[in-house]
Amino acid sequence: MALTITDECINCDVCEPECPNQAIYLGPDIYEIDPSRCTECVGHFDEPQCVQVCPVACIPVHPLHVEDQPTLWLKYRHLQALKAQEAQDKAAVEPASPPA
Repeated sequence: MALTITDECINCDVCEPECPNQAIYLGPDIYEIDPSRCTECVGHFDEPQCVQVCPVACIPVHPLHVEDQPTLWLKYRHLQALKAQEAQDKAAVEPASPPA
């Protein structure tokens, strides 16, 4: 299940740095969660970290993006593969350091 942030959000800035998938970002008015990146912290933590730190409890399950544990694990693995590919691409573009 992807999570969502409701309009009760007070923009306190504590959720964004806690997200291991970089799914949380500042939207036009409040923080938002990209459902394609939200795994509810599956693969990283036992519980969603944004929910744990939110002082106003405004992060429920997104009703349009309900996912089961196997689906969240697949999404986690996909995101990890993308992250690894991005690191490889970056390494291939950056020039090697000259020998010291």
